[in-house]
Amino acid sequence: MAEKKLELKIGGMHCAACSARIEKVVGNLQGIETCSVNLATEQAQVNYDPSVTGLATIQDAIGNLGFSAEEKSEENETTLEDGKEKLRVMRARLVPSFVLALLIMAISMGHMIGLTLPRQIDPSSAPLAFGLIQFVLLLPVLWMGRNFYLTGIPALLRKVPNMDSLIALGTGAAFIYSTWNLVEIGFGIDAVARAHDLYFESAAMLIALVSLGKYFEAKSKARTTDAIRQLMQLAPEKATLLQDGEQVQIPVVDIVVGNHILIRPGERVPVDGVIIDGSSSVDESMLTGESLPLAKKAGDDLFSGTLNKNGALTLQAEKVGKETVLARIVQLVRDAQGSKAPIANLADRISLYFVPTVMTIALVAGLSWYLIGDAGFSYSLRIFIAVLVIACPCAMGLATPTSIMVGTGRGAQLGVLVKNGEVLELAGKVSCVVFDKTGTLTRGTPALTDSIILDDFDEELLLSLVAGAELKSEHPLAESLVEAARMKGYTIQKPHSFAAIQGQGVEAEIEISGISYHLFIGNSELARDKDPLRLSVDIEKQARSLAEDGKTVLYVVVNTKLAAMLAVADPLKAEAAETVKQLKSMGLKVVMLTGDNEETAAVIAKQAGIKRVIAGVLPDRKESEVARLQESGDIVVMVGDGINDAPALARADVGIGMGTGIDVAIDSADIVLIKGDLAGVTTAIRLSRATMHNIKQNLFWAFGYNVVGIPVAAGLLAVFGGPTLNPMVAGAAMAFSSVSVVTNALRLRWFNSGADQ
Repeated sequence: MAEKKLELKIGGMHCAACSARIEKVVGNLQGIETCSVNLATEQAQVNYDPSVTGLATIQDAIGNLGFSAEEKSEENETTLEDGKEKLRVMRARLVPSFVLALLIMAISMGHMIGLTLPRQIDPSSAPLAFGLIQFVLLLPVLWMGRNFYLTGIPALLRKVPNMDSLIALGTGAAFIYSTWNLVEIGFGIDAVARAHDLYFESAAMLIALVSLGKYFEAKSKARTTDAIRQLMQLAPEKATLLQDGEQVQIPVVDIVVGNHILIRPGERVPVDGVIIDGSSSVDESMLTGESLPLAKKAGDDLFSGTLNKNGALTLQAEKVGKETVLARIVQLVRDAQGSKAPIANLADRISLYFVPTVMTIALVAGLSWYLIGDAGFSYSLRIFIAVLVIACPCAMGLATPTSIMVGTGRGAQLGVLVKNGEVLELAGKVSCVVFDKTGTLTRGTPALTDSIILDDFDEELLLSLVAGAELKSEHPLAESLVEAARMKGYTIQKPHSFAAIQGQGVEAEIEISGISYHLFIGNSELARDKDPLRLSVDIEKQARSLAEDGKTVLYVVVNTKLAAMLAVADPLKAEAAETVKQLKSMGLKVVMLTGDNEETAAVIAKQAGIKRVIAGVLPDRKESEVARLQESGDIVVMVGDGINDAPALARADVGIGMGTGIDVAIDSADIVLIKGDLAGVTTAIRLSRATMHNIKQNLFWAFGYNVVGIPVAAGLLAVFGGPTLNPMVAGAAMAFSSVSVVTNALRLRWFNSGADQ
């Protein structure tokens, strides 16, 4: 039975312990091939055998852990407004929590900074009132922070504790202990002493500080999806349909293939299609990263989300909805942001056991100080609470996915689409870059490169005649000659007669301005046959020089007289040589792999600065050549056009497809360069290196924070006469550890491809 992929929206996750537990439980179900849960995106990707298990079984397993799970769809997709509403609710609870917590702090600890309390609530004269007012002020704070208890306590009872369990235990212990002391004060049992042993302010401030940290974390995480949000906002909501001579405003979702759509200046293109009327310049920077608008005319393609700059255009819809290039790019980026990199495995394994370990350390530390250190219950309780609240599994859980989310999003903005986190990690480790030649290093279509015109023959007349003669030719080089004349704006007349000369060229008759011209266009053999006297040593020397540069030389004979030599070639892309130079400066080997002959391949390789060339390789053998490089120990990137290079792209450790054939490239490549610019190869590799460096920084600080913070909170320094850690300081440190990780990941938003970050 074929494997099926399922994408789920997970509700109720609060830390890496949650995501790790879901992964383990679902991954152990029968029929599950892989399960990856992303804390940052709150999504799961599950590959399973539908003949063994199904959605309901998976949902039940997740539900038994205390989380919700529903199949991802457009209806339950988190929107920008959803994110804003979540932040608004968090902010509405945060402000009063902090005001009340600060009031409790002022009452309980104000004397430390010189504040004098009224006699009616002074602990020395009115201990009961002193405790009661703090208790009353704390209750609303507990209510606003109730989610810590509603999720943390049930998770603890199900034996799958999470970060909320730590906060619930820590603040709960402080509240229960303080409330018991308040009861004893009410009964008059050593009232003044008990009044100085209350921890209401710790519970209040811990909830306020952790809530503040969660708010900033949520706000920062929202910014990690900026790239997707910006892409989605490019698609207009309405379009102008041309129907029976009328212009009708309709929702873009109602457009069907074949509809004619009017796109006015300043409007964005609603769907993919072809221009059937009008001309304009179109800004495709959102799609390709190319800053200059492109001239568009009838017959040219338009893509959803691009911006029409000046002229009105009529578009015939060809791809709508999820089939548009923009929609596919958005989905590709979403998939990548929801994926994991192998580097995350260590953090995931640790996170699974992190919370139970911390709870054990907290309990052992508290009991040790009470039983062995003879420190008293109040001191031991502070140690217990400090250990619980300083531990932060969130930082470890967010270290990898946030960097991947920002990195892949930034890549999309730069025209580099990375399919998943594994590819993003691997791209930075490559040692060898293999380029296909045609359509990758070169433009992929022949172009007129040189015109050597003899006897001052008029260039415009000559190219007009040649283009007219080649209009009916089926030879691959003919189109390049016709296109050259069109690009210069020359008039092209259809020939009165046309004939192909087998193995030599073409013959045609054309009339321009009342004058008839008899043309022969072809190889040297044809020229020698028609005008042998003109083929001088000098002309043949020029022809050999052009051929040595990898160009095909065509001779033009007009009215039995050799009039010109034209050179046609598939030219090297303008950025190819610089890209190869940059790759070499990064310490990478560069290889050209082509089916072309060795002579032509050598010419292109020399122009590009590539020394190692594997030529004469048919498409079906390119894969085996990549495999040979891998067997020699190289981690290989294959760069191709995604058409005949598909097997080699799949075989390579990382396949990079040129987006000029975006449909095929998306299907066969791991990374897609949307605009087909080779500079994107260096961008992709540098982006990978920058992202992995960022992840390692995050993991270092996340692990380092916990490795240092937990022993200090347990009283390690106090053993040697140093200070202990106040639970409120511990809570503040925990709250902002996750924020620091997400903030560090957000630095990737400013990544540029100029150098390794």
